[in-house]
Amino acid sequence: MKKIALIFSFLGVLGCVTQKEKSENVFFAGQIVNPTDNAVVLYSGDKVIDSTLLDKNNRFSFQLSNIKDGLYHFEHGNGLKKELQYVYFEKGDSIQIRLNTLDFDESLVFSGNESGAELNNFLIDMFLSHEEEEQMIYRQVYSYEPNQFSRFIDSLRSLKISSLNALLSEVEISKTAQNIAQASIDYSYFNYKEEYPFQHKRHLGQNVIKNLPVDFYDYRKEIGYSNSHLNYLRPYHDFMKAHIKNLSFANCSFDCDSVGRTTRNHLHVNRHKLSLIDSLVEEAELKDNLFRNVAINYLLMANDSEENIETFIDDFRFRSENNRHREEIENLYERIKKIQPQQEVPNIKVANIDGKNISLRDISKDKKVVFYFWSAADKKHFKNIVKQARHLSNTKKDYIFVGINIRTDQATWKGMVATAGLNKELQYKANDFDEIMKSLAISHLNKCVITENATILNAFSDLYATSL
Repeated sequence: MKKIALIFSFLGVLGCVTQKEKSENVFFAGQIVNPTDNAVVLYSGDKVIDSTLLDKNNRFSFQLSNIKDGLYHFEHGNGLKKELQYVYFEKGDSIQIRLNTLDFDESLVFSGNESGAELNNFLIDMFLSHEEEEQMIYRQVYSYEPNQFSRFIDSLRSLKISSLNALLSEVEISKTAQNIAQASIDYSYFNYKEEYPFQHKRHLGQNVIKNLPVDFYDYRKEIGYSNSHLNYLRPYHDFMKAHIKNLSFANCSFDCDSVGRTTRNHLHVNRHKLSLIDSLVEEAELKDNLFRNVAINYLLMANDSEENIETFIDDFRFRSENNRHREEIENLYERIKKIQPQQEVPNIKVANIDGKNISLRDISKDKKVVFYFWSAADKKHFKNIVKQARHLSNTKKDYIFVGINIRTDQATWKGMVATAGLNKELQYKANDFDEIMKSLAISHLNKCVITENATILNAFSDLYATSL
């Protein structure tokens, strides 16, 4: 009997040890239907912490040890069709997912231990709910007068908070997890308020910044600039970007001497943003990320003079000398300088329909050429961009419109060119995805590059908004 008791005592201790060891690890697994790549990558912030290949059944799994409780995100896909979504882990979690890439976010379902699965399902539900509401708000609600707008937004927020309270009454969730769930609600609606003056003006042409009710931004008393748990929560990060933009325009509108430069001088308002981030944001990683966001948006979208771009970069370096993204920004700056007006078209090789390589420089020699871009990963975009290119080629007959395919296999590319009835002599396929994306600073597929005699006229135009 003593031996049996000793055995049971030992098993009990072993069970406790096993449970303790288990509580230090996180198991994360799942299945991806219709995968668009062969791997899943897991991130903490912007750093890869692990990656794994899908098996023959399109399943994956991670066994994670020594990770902190908090928000992570996983990524699947390639090129411009990469998809990502976040997941909250706490030690001891065992979480599984299932999703279909045809409806990546909408199909995502979490299962596993109760609290972890319930929280993550709540976060994805909030994400999808905000996506649906956003369309209505942009279409209609931004046209409301300030008080009506506030009441509407506050009522939506109250409904979400009621949903969170219902969850908390049923499932025990840690304080950190509760804070993240609450922030996913709050900052989405705070973001709408930050955007309101700009979107209201877009709807009705009315400038309401100086005429908002005194309590319109009362929520700003609640926001924090130093919560590291929220750095990569999308609603929080989006809010911070909108908040800095709003403060920049408002401060400049009230304080700056030059009439009108708040909206017309891209350099001026972006330097305001750098200054505000520098003075307001305390958390180092958030500060670096916001500096990066301002810099990349300015460089990719400004279409500004070389002198102004250099002034901006000097200011960025001064305020963010040790930025963790410094090398990325410097490399982008160097590439932007090479595609300014009157620079030669980059000597990038692309393949014609017969597989022969030819450079963009040679394609655009002795003629006016507009390069536009498409990918098989987005069939709707392909249909629309082809339609727009045909329309412009009929109205701007002195230009030749040349399509460059991005990251599509040879057979699919040729099939799409044939099915769409495109002129094969004006369609090419990029050989090196990264090279063409970086060299031409392609941030979206509506971009076009306007050239004449192998010289760049405008490398930052949009095929739907270009004036040739």
